[in-house]
Amino acid sequence: MSYLRNCWYLAAWSDEVAAGALLARRFLDEPIVIFRDGEGRVQALNDRCPHRFAPLSRGRLGDGVLSCGYHGLAFDGSGRCVRNPHGPVVGSMAVRRYALVEAYRAIWIWMGDADDARVDRLCDLGFLDEAPDTAFSKGYLHGEGHYQLFVDNILDLTHADYLHADTLGSGAFTRTRARITEAADRITVLRDCRNEVPTPLMRVFRGITEEDRVDYWNTVEWFAPAILTLRGGNLPAGAPRDGTLDAMATMNVHIFTPETARSTHYFFASTRDFAVDDAEFNARFAETRYRIFTTEDEPMIAAQQDRIGERDLADLQPLMLRIDEGSVRVRRKLQQMIDAESASARILDK
Repeated sequence: MSYLRNCWYLAAWSDEVAAGALLARRFLDEPIVIFRDGEGRVQALNDRCPHRFAPLSRGRLGDGVLSCGYHGLAFDGSGRCVRNPHGPVVGSMAVRRYALVEAYRAIWIWMGDADDARVDRLCDLGFLDEAPDTAFSKGYLHGEGHYQLFVDNILDLTHADYLHADTLGSGAFTRTRARITEAADRITVLRDCRNEVPTPLMRVFRGITEEDRVDYWNTVEWFAPAILTLRGGNLPAGAPRDGTLDAMATMNVHIFTPETARSTHYFFASTRDFAVDDAEFNARFAETRYRIFTTEDEPMIAAQQDRIGERDLADLQPLMLRIDEGSVRVRRKLQQMIDAESASARILDK
């Protein structure tokens, strides 16, 4: 399977990698071990000792040096072998290193050549850093399914009217046609629902009933390869959107890193501009969101992947509806980027 490589993928939340700990994960079908060196900087190596190919993540970390648990060869954060208990250290003992950057409460990995990693290519998610802890929550789940199926799920929020009918759905997303725009670095899907039935969660948050009417909007922005920001807000129907009333806005990210062709690392985080000092509300909000993702979204996508099997979605010629426009445009743009990257690599190889 082909992936975009010269880009940043979310590898872990920062607090998943504590000092002295090893985190083993697979990204783009490659086994990788992440750890902190003696100065606390995050490092990533291919999780395979060059000797007998044992996982380095089954070894021991000391003073920022990772020792293989099988025969004791030791490697620093650069991938260079620094100790061979059985003889001299030679250059062929090196392990591939991957470039990492720590930003926005997370650790990001560059899956292309580490020497070509560009920090300026990191998607700006500064609102995650700005959020107070009492109005911020994050999570991770292991998803069974191709990462683009998870991307499709966020791009087409009409699924909320059916899959999440008791929390996030009211029929408004289905009744409101999306406006889709494309720029050099993003594709945006906007739904502006007017004089609509409030969702069950809106009724709880606002203390209103199903008979009340609201205006609400939702903007999803996709950034390659699989970073999606989702911003939304709601007001009583007809209320001005000039900031004089509380729009109860939320800001979210859904970030998908391919593990294999049929499995995905799903990272998500959320903040908001209401009840920002209410830690108890924050915990309930996070629990509800986690329940929705783990008991509704992920099982449905896993079942979808089961029906697709090993085949490519496009090869099955799926019935296309107008609600698929956003995901079709994203898949097309991403494939163009992958093809261009592959073509450039072939030229450099000549």
